[in-house]
Amino acid sequence: MEWFTEGDYWLGRLIFQRGLAAVYLVAFLSSLLQFRALIGERGLLPVPRFVASVPFRRSPSVFHLHYSDRFFAGVAWTGVALSAAVAAGAADRVPLWASMLMWALLWVLYLSIVNAGQTWYAFMWESLLLEAGFLAIFLGNERTAPPVLVLFLLRWLLFRLEFGAGLIKLRGDPCWRDLTCLYYHHETQPMPGPFSWFFHHLPRPLHRVETAANHVAQLGAPVLLFAPQPVASVAAGVIVVTQLWLVASGNFAWLNWLAVLLAVTAIDGARAAEVLPLPEPPAFAATPAWYAGTVVAVTALVAVLSYWPARNLLSRHQLMNYSFNPLHLVNTYGAFGSVGRTRHEVVIEGTDEPEITDDTVWKEYRFKGKPGDVGRVPPQIAPYHLRLDWLMWFAAISPAYAVPWFAALLVKLLDNDPVVLGLLRGNPFAGSPPTYLRVRLYRYRFTDRHERRRTRAWWHRTLVGDYVPPVTKAL
Repeated sequence: MEWFTEGDYWLGRLIFQRGLAAVYLVAFLSSLLQFRALIGERGLLPVPRFVASVPFRRSPSVFHLHYSDRFFAGVAWTGVALSAAVAAGAADRVPLWASMLMWALLWVLYLSIVNAGQTWYAFMWESLLLEAGFLAIFLGNERTAPPVLVLFLLRWLLFRLEFGAGLIKLRGDPCWRDLTCLYYHHETQPMPGPFSWFFHHLPRPLHRVETAANHVAQLGAPVLLFAPQPVASVAAGVIVVTQLWLVASGNFAWLNWLAVLLAVTAIDGARAAEVLPLPEPPAFAATPAWYAGTVVAVTALVAVLSYWPARNLLSRHQLMNYSFNPLHLVNTYGAFGSVGRTRHEVVIEGTDEPEITDDTVWKEYRFKGKPGDVGRVPPQIAPYHLRLDWLMWFAAISPAYAVPWFAALLVKLLDNDPVVLGLLRGNPFAGSPPTYLRVRLYRYRFTDRHERRRTRAWWHRTLVGDYVPPVTKAL
């Protein structure tokens, strides 16, 4: 079945699979370390309450069968161990059917977490990981040559990821069309990184070049992924470089790394071996008929499910980051259809004084990733995902984003709840709980070079007003 398999892409498949397993590992660890506070039995949005109100058919998850914090931890630890084993090569040391089962189990476990995770898991990289993870089930292992059909489906996924993001920009904020969005984006993005200050202060003509290059990478290169080689490899290389630029300029969890891994599968290993000292491909066994039939069936399934995202790409009312089915297969993607011109941050403060006066001393709660302390350099978080920090960015944009969980967060802080406080960088009330909390909204901007030299601060902030007036725990 030479028409069915392609040996020149074996190294790209190897890098993709090992890298995808590493991303799974980060995703499971992220869930393991944060779930009790966010979705645990006593979390801000408890899973038991969710599964009691949402039927299995709308959100398939093993947690519909049973939920306890211990059981969730078991699921997450299983995912950690299995993804670590696959990243180390275990799936290449077992028969093909066993390798497929390992990938399938990773997908089922993470699907169960995402489908019970509610707003904490409503990010595009969750659906992207699940869609890529589903396709990885059928990609084979080192005993079989990479199937052409699945390689094509991976390119189709990368095309939708990039082209959808490019279209949503052109159809959205006019600053993408006049090439000025990056005057603001590095400062107002959800989670700036340690180099974002420097990217923000690049000359404005270079920002315009950045924006134009983004359009090329998201609207031109994805189309060329389906061109003959070496054009497809060059297009994939353009996407890789663009994604690494995004890795350096911000924190977007594992989104950019997944895009890089997808792009690697489109690079022709034979041509790359002409200029790089790459190893020789292994000897492949004959493709089993049952495996070939399975790949054809999955390809047909994806082709049918592709109708809805393809129609969405052509629509003037394009949806951004939407799953058309509860299994998160063949999704639509997109990012930053609009770019904020100013940055606002929600700051939570507390006091342990019995009464509030003009002289009350308020102490600020610090977060691990989001801006707070103006003198702290924005940290490198990605590919790890700080879910509460990200939702706080949305809360600053509009209180409506925070309605389901923000009041519960304040109650937990008034109780000095150690699990929720574990999501923060420190507790200013380690001895006893605060008596009052208040939430304030600040306008943040990066300092300029002169301010930075004079004050050593990365940010300058200005009070906008109260987000939540002082509250205390009801007796």
